Amino acid sequence: MTQSMTGFARGSVTTGALTVTVECRSVNNRYLDLQCRMPDTLRSVEGNLREQAGTFFARGKLELLVRVSDGGSGTPATINSERLSILKAALSEVADVFPDAAAPDQLALLLSPGVLSEPETDLEALQSATTNAARQCFEGLREQRQQEGAKLATLIQQRSDAMRAHLATLRKQLPELQTAHRQRLLDRLQSLDIEAEPMRLEEEIVYVLQRADVEEEMDRLDAHLDAIESALQSTTPVGRRLDFLMQELNREANTLGSKSTALSTTNVSVEFKVLIEQMREQIQNIE
Repeated sequence: MTQSMTGFARGSVTTGALTVTVECRSVNNRYLDLQCRMPDTLRSVEGNLREQAGTFFARGKLELLVRVSDGGSGTPATINSERLSILKAALSEVADVFPDAAAPDQLALLLSPGVLSEPETDLEALQSATTNAARQCFEGLREQRQQEGAKLATLIQQRSDAMRAHLATLRKQLPELQTAHRQRLLDRLQSLDIEAEPMRLEEEIVYVLQRADVEEEMDRLDAHLDAIESALQSTTPVGRRLDFLMQELNREANTLGSKSTALSTTNVSVEFKVLIEQMREQIQNIE
């Protein structure tokens, strides 16, 4: 399925009193580029997150944000009595040496290193929750990118159909256009009042008509449109292939315009370029 490169998704997993939330924003990029913002305690899972992203996406710039929030623990912080006793003895010695020094208040004592013991966090469980939340996030992002990609594929298909319709009309008009071009050449020669050998004149006219023939360009345009429709049905990333096909379509449209012998052919060439540019704009967002 055609996949876009833009989207946003969020995943969340709760472990104990902690909730891990992973958010990911995706934008266009030539390659897969993952940028992570997360607490330092979770840096060890960054490699795992990059591997996960590679299994879901092939292209795009992903901005990943990991947040950890505490919903309230059933285990309160405790006071380290041994550490508090050591601190009390040290303060007593300081008071003997500096009797006029002000004693610290209770808050200052609690903020002393080691006095207040926080419940230990299960780092392994936190890392596992982060990995699972990231998987949820990537799955949601992939689904959103696929939905957007389906819309882009529809827009591209509509313009491909429009090009086919113009090609079909041009094919029907081609014999008439060639006959009219041949007649214009004869009229010009007659207006010059030049005597020419009939056989030689016919050869030159055929040569000119062959140079103005656009059947080959039209066949290649048809082949490129077939390749575009086939790519849109592919289950693998096709953005680069579609971009290459746009270059080929544009080349054939330019050749068609340069060989034009009638205003109608020129108008078709211009219309092709407009449709190709519209497709190219959409393709820039396809993975």
